Amino acid sequence: MPDFTIVLGNKRYSSWSLRGWLMLKQGGGAFDEIVIPLDQPQTRSEILSHSPAGKVPVLKTGDSVVWDSLAIAEYLHEAFPEAGLWPSDAGARAQARSISAEMHAGFAALRMHLPMDVCAQNPSRGARALSDPQVAADVARIVAIWTGCRERYGGGDFLFGDWCAADAMYAPVVLRFRTYGINLPESAGFYPRRVLESEAIQQWLAAAECEVEVIDEDEKGR
Repeated sequence: MPDFTIVLGNKRYSSWSLRGWLMLKQGGGAFDEIVIPLDQPQTRSEILSHSPAGKVPVLKTGDSVVWDSLAIAEYLHEAFPEAGLWPSDAGARAQARSISAEMHAGFAALRMHLPMDVCAQNPSRGARALSDPQVAADVARIVAIWTGCRERYGGGDFLFGDWCAADAMYAPVVLRFRTYGINLPESAGFYPRRVLESEAIQQWLAAAECEVEVIDEDEKGR
């Protein structure tokens, strides 16, 4: 039997679910999934049956229930120390945790105007969103993070060389940029291509394409 169960929202729409799922995939252990469709009358009650916070993702193992993506990252780092969920170098590890916390707490304009929908292509919405100075500032900051990490800690395909929790935190942004046709400078373009080519992301996208639930366009950015 799998040791872990992760409770998720729709793979098409749930950026936070993707973050927790990617971290669990990197850990390498077997796990089950429970997918709860979002924006349905029973959504909140179903999620509350798994977590007191009423949000996804939720990681369950034995008698432990872990919610919030950063808490899941730390729990899995301790459970699978050999998986490299955080960089081994102390300086790189501190940087990875810093940019992960920044993503966790910030970029509200990007989230509002460019909600995740991995099955859509909507460059016109992306162009309109970039006319908002706050969205443009969020995009510029993300590009600076990606470029800076790659310049300082590069050597592999991802932000700190090998895939780590920071890449899980920024993967939904890569998918948002893909959906909304956000053009990136060459200094930042290599990284999103590698994220999109990764096996885990391809598995997530394939599963999202099989989902039948659709959230109304006006509801996505709530």
